[in-house]
Amino acid sequence: MLARQLVRGEESGEFSKMGALMGEVIEETGDFVVNEKDKVVNLTADGVRKVEEYFHIENLADPENLEIQHNMILALRANNLMFRDKDYVVKDDEVLIVDEFTGRIMPGRRYSDGLHQAIEAKEHVNVRRESRTLATITFQNFFNKFAKKAGMTGTALTEEKEFRNIYQMDVISIPTNKPVIRIDHNDAVYKTKKEKFHAVVEEVVAAHEKGQPVLVGTITIETSELLSRMLKKRGIPHKVLNAKFHELEAEIVADAGIHGAVTIATNMAGRGTDIKLDEESVKLGGLKIIGTERHESRRIDNQLRGRAGRQGDPGESRFYISLEDDLMRLFGSEKLMSMFNALGVPENEQIEHKMLSNAIEKAQMKIETNNYGIRENLLKYDEVMNEQREVIYEERRRVLDGESMRNVIIKMISDIAENAVDLSIPDDQQTSDWDLKELNSLLLPVIPIAPVVLGEEDAKLTKNELKHRLKEEAIKLYEAKEAEFPEAEQIREIERVVLLKVIDNKWMSHIDDMDQLRQGIGLQAYGQRDPLVEYKMSGYEMFDAMTAAIREDTVRILFHIRVEQKVEREPAAKVTGTNRDESLSQAPKRREAQKIYPNDPCPCGSGKKFKQCCGRKLMAKQQA
Repeated sequence: MLARQLVRGEESGEFSKMGALMGEVIEETGDFVVNEKDKVVNLTADGVRKVEEYFHIENLADPENLEIQHNMILALRANNLMFRDKDYVVKDDEVLIVDEFTGRIMPGRRYSDGLHQAIEAKEHVNVRRESRTLATITFQNFFNKFAKKAGMTGTALTEEKEFRNIYQMDVISIPTNKPVIRIDHNDAVYKTKKEKFHAVVEEVVAAHEKGQPVLVGTITIETSELLSRMLKKRGIPHKVLNAKFHELEAEIVADAGIHGAVTIATNMAGRGTDIKLDEESVKLGGLKIIGTERHESRRIDNQLRGRAGRQGDPGESRFYISLEDDLMRLFGSEKLMSMFNALGVPENEQIEHKMLSNAIEKAQMKIETNNYGIRENLLKYDEVMNEQREVIYEERRRVLDGESMRNVIIKMISDIAENAVDLSIPDDQQTSDWDLKELNSLLLPVIPIAPVVLGEEDAKLTKNELKHRLKEEAIKLYEAKEAEFPEAEQIREIERVVLLKVIDNKWMSHIDDMDQLRQGIGLQAYGQRDPLVEYKMSGYEMFDAMTAAIREDTVRILFHIRVEQKVEREPAAKVTGTNRDESLSQAPKRREAQKIYPNDPCPCGSGKKFKQCCGRKLMAKQQA
């Protein structure tokens, strides 16, 4: 509710580390500002004040208000950066994510960190529980786990640098089986989106009148539905393929090459489905591809073009662009845009200029470089998690493979005893000054040995001797615990189960903690520190704390575990006579017939469960 009431504003200038150091003043308007390039939302001073008034809090920045601050930003992101029928669709009271590259629904996937819940609240659907990350790995680290890597695609050449730097793979261009005779026209550029869509519809109508099949590629579901409405008004029969109708994908795309066919599809729809041309379509120039917008990645544009002109087929392609498109608005040269705006081009007239074509390609290259930089930076940060992941998963693998964990547990017990001594007793302290109260408070809740007490004979006891004594006592106690089990393999299995459960719980919490650390570490740059170095140092400290917690929890559970003795209880004798002693001395009555449980088959032979047959009658009789 509050996110919808706040007013979107703008900020003058780019808030950078250098600008902050030089004392640059950033003027803000409204209650919040949106950085569409980096997909970031920030509250202004007025916005912070309104949030504080709404929630009746004194200072939004106080640690206890972090959750309000986090949820407020998520609500603003959901309302201003996440768009229905572009980033997600709403189907059957559920928010479903749309893959930005394929235009397909990703079932079962949910945005993390509460963003999905914010979108559900925005769309007034059932807000579900926030999912918890059980395991995480980047695609880069996942693929690099393979000893051999290879692949084949028609569009890898634009990403050659990334393949070499991250995967150590070379990209080799293989000539086509038959010469490509597809005609790729220059981009048609218009001043506004309205003019662009008008030109697209006119081009579709002209092609349809002569019978040439047309495939119109769109980036968003919203655009595909807008064009569909415009074509309906012109009486052009057509098929629409987007994330809402992905079940029909292969069927719709396979027929896209038949003469007279008009298909509107998200950019990469129908990959893996061959579009076959009939004879008439071949005579008319093959499949005509119309792109309604340039994608952020040139690969996606090339994939759309590649739907036509396959295996020596004829075809043609053209992209239609407006100066209002996100690509041009956010990443195009401002001077160039203002120059074309100042030209006073008549409405619905196409702009053609070499400078404009170059500007489009430069904008795409700028985004690709930007996105590659983001992925490369992500990989540097993930290296920390990757090293930790390797350690944890190696330990889990040993447990899952059924190895004996006894030596691991014994080492854990020894480490806990040593750490408790180190934390409570300084190296240079006299024996008489030792803080045994602190030592016992650290050690006894985990390892329930007798409290540590020093007698007169311990006056010259050294710290190392104390460690040795405590380790011996703890291991003896554990050996006594092992002896409680009839078979040695039982305690070995319990060790594995407990260790696995503790590791998994602590690792899940650690993933969340590292994610929170990653989000806030950028602020270290304002203190002239390298965020990556600080992240590595903090990450290693947190990992050490996690492994210590795994040790403590595992040992605590194993020392406090009890062997359950299954004792079959006999029914108590019923006292009927006046002589209580006599009745108690009588032998207990044994059940002659076998006991019938509620879910057992009824003895009457009806085939029903006892509770649904004679048991029900018996219950009714007892209640009566």
